[in-house]
Amino acid sequence: MSLDTVRAFFAQHAPDIAVAVSDHSAATVPLAAAAFGVTPSEIAKTLSLKVGDRVFLVVASGTTRLDNKKAKAQFGGKVKMLSAEEVVAITGHQVGGVCPFGLKTELPVYCDVSLKAFAEVLPAAGSTHSAVRITPQRLADLTGAEWVDVCSTG
Repeated sequence: MSLDTVRAFFAQHAPDIAVAVSDHSAATVPLAAAAFGVTPSEIAKTLSLKVGDRVFLVVASGTTRLDNKKAKAQFGGKVKMLSAEEVVAITGHQVGGVCPFGLKTELPVYCDVSLKAFAEVLPAAGSTHSAVRITPQRLADLTGAEWVDVCSTG
């Protein structure tokens, strides 16, 4: 179960960070914001993407959208979303619980600069009912992420 792999990740790399589990679904940005009592912008959504055969994750503020022009320039080609089946097979997490922690396959992680507007963000934690509270810089540090500017608001 991917919630367990995320808990194991934090137990090993950041034991001070606890995984929060809600009785309510957090499978979408609005649901996650309601479940954990934050604004949708504070939800750190994880996008599972590919350019050709290269697969990677982008973590961004919940109210942003991937800017195709910026993403193409940053990643060197047309960016496509993975299918739900590919997401589970590659990350080990189901859609709605995807995060850059406890991954089945080691993947490059990128953090969009939109996260820097917040003292704390809440990415999912491997299930549709879980999240962690973490500073954007700690998220980047723990995942070895590179900061990029590939999203736009609205």
